[in-house]
Formats: sequence, C-alpha cells, structure tokens
Amino acid sequence: MADFIRQEMDAVVAEWVVFAKTHIPAGTHMTRLALQDHIVEILTFICDDLETPQTGDAQVKKSKGDGPVESKIHRSAAEIHATLRLNDGFNIDQMVSEYRALRASVVKQWIARRQPIANTDIDDLTRFNEAIDQAIAESVAEYTTLIDHSRNLFLGILGHDLRNPIGAASMAGEMLKRLAPPDTKQMALASHIVDATQRGIQILNDLLDITRSAFGTDIPIVRAPFDMGQLGVQLVEEMRSLAKGRTIKIDVVGDTEGAWDRARMGQVFSNLIGNAIQYSFLDSSIFVTVGGVPDGVIISVHNEGSPIAGGKLMTIFEALTRGQPLQSDEQNSSHLGLGLYITKKIVMAHNGDVDVSSDGTGTTFTVRLPRK
Repeated sequence: MADFIRQEMDAVVAEWVVFAKTHIPAGTHMTRLALQDHIVEILTFICDDLETPQTGDAQVKKSKGDGPVESKIHRSAAEIHATLRLNDGFNIDQMVSEYRALRASVVKQWIARRQPIANTDIDDLTRFNEAIDQAIAESVAEYTTLIDHSRNLFLGILGHDLRNPIGAASMAGEMLKRLAPPDTKQMALASHIVDATQRGIQILNDLLDITRSAFGTDIPIVRAPFDMGQLGVQLVEEMRSLAKGRTIKIDVVGDTEGAWDRARMGQVFSNLIGNAIQYSFLDSSIFVTVGGVPDGVIISVHNEGSPIAGGKLMTIFEALTRGQPLQSDEQNSSHLGLGLYITKKIVMAHNGDVDVSSDGTGTTFTVRLPRK
C-alpha cells in the first residue's frame, strides 16, 4: 500500500480536494493549494509508518492513541494541518471529515487495483487505518490545545484588561459623588457613572462565568459557614434601591445556617430578585422566602407578573433566553439573558437544584440546597 500511495499521490490528493471543496463549507472558496496544504506530508508520514516494522505492543499502543510522534521539537504534519484549518475557519468536525475522505479515497482506489485481496493486503489496510487514526488524534489534540489557548487569552482580556478601566471609571465616579454638592446635576451625573460602571462590572462577571461554563469548566465555589437567611435579608435591602416602586418582602424561617459560597449565593439572590423586578408589574410585590429544612435550605422568589408560556419554561435556564417581555419602564439594555443560566450553574455547583413555576398569580423560582 505504501508503494501505491507514493505512485498515486496526485490522484489521491486530487480526489480529496474535490471532496473538500464540495462537502466542507469552510473550503468552498479556498484554492486547491490552500486546501491540500499538508495532505501530501500526512500521506508521506503514513507511507513511512507502513514501511516501518511494528511490534504487537506498538500496535496496541497506537490503537489507544499512543503512537510514536515525529519529533518533540518539530510539529508533525497533522499538527500543522490542524493549525491551518483552525485559521481557515474549519471547525473540528470538518477537519475530521477531511481525514475520513482521505481514508475513503485511498482505500477505494487501492482496493480497485487489488483483486483478489490477499492476507498481506489486510495487514496493510489495518496499518493504514492505524496511521490515519494517529494523524486524526494529533490534529484533534493540536486543535483543542489551540482552542484552549484562545479561551484562556479571551478570559484574560475580559478579567484583566477590561476590568481595570471599568474599575477606574467606577472609582472616579465615587470620588465625584463625594465632591459634588447634594441634589445637583453634578451629583446626578456622578451617580449615573457609578451605576453604569457597576452594571458593566456585573455584565463582565456574567460573561466570564458563562464563558467558563461554555468551555466545560464548572463555576468555582469556595464553601464557608454562614447564615443564608441573613444573606437574603442583606441582598433584599440592596435590591430595594432598584425596585422602582415595587415592594420586596422577605421571610426567614427555621435554621438557615450551612456551608456554601457566600459570594456566589449573593449572585443567586441578586439574579433572582433582579429577574423578579424586571418581569413584575409596576407597584406590585415581590416575595422572598428562605426556609430551613432538615438537610438544607429552600429559597423562593415570587413576583406578580405575566405568566411564562409553557414552551419558554422549558428553556428559561438556557443562556441568552428571556421568559417574557420586560415589565420595566426602561428596557434595561444591560439585560443579556444570562442571569438565570448562571444561577442554575451556581446552584448545580452546590449540588442543589432550581426550578420555576408560572401561572396567573405570577412566577416563582425555587432553589433547594443541601446544607453541606
């Protein structure tokens, strides 16, 4: 098979390029040279592998993705191919489909000339498939490594390069508030600066959380003992300044002490109460309850507003989703539909659960958390 691939390299590559241009969307507008890039090098590596003696143990290792690499210093053709495909806009499924097409092209043309098939041909075919699988493993590993690097770079920019200027603007606004005379236009403008930067920081935190989650990283929590009821009272007091005519009431019942992440649970209260404010009728009441049960606590937030349709209840905890039109008099441009998604992730990180019910009396979110 190695001799056949070397002799028919041009025909194999030509058939593969046709597949790539017509079956892989990212390759539609690419030239033949751009598409084939390292395919010749990959086929050469496969031929060298076929011509190299292989022990049974080596074959077993290769089947597990532990085949020999070309060099620790120089990247393999498969790794370079992954880099080029990522830069060209191919997703990982499209890149893997290229290898499937390459496998099919070689096997089809080779079998057509090898009738009848001998036992040695079966051995060659097995070795060829192992080499293709190794190239796929190298390309996928390189592709995911590059994606991880991009993810970390993105998080670094969000967490540092954006947070610093927003924080500086917030501090400047706080300074202006202290210096401005009460009940003046300067005081009002300074307050707007502080509010806007605080919303910006909250959006940034939400984006960081959702980005970590999207890349398969759990939202981190640090448990410490505290009273969930006291935290609920504190957050209700803070959120009352944003209620705009709505009344927020809280009821704490039973033993509400336990070990949770205080800052993250503050996010849960803030998100659920903020959601209740956004979707409740003006001049209505919002009811918050924190109740102790034998093995944990139950938190509920109820608002009086339009009921959520049954279909939307199924997706309300997904990212970038809204349950119903905003009831707020300002359309709250900072609302991205991330709050409930992040709330669920935080609750799940605590081994708890959250659900929602909605009917003519309003909407209720219920969080159940184990005490430990």
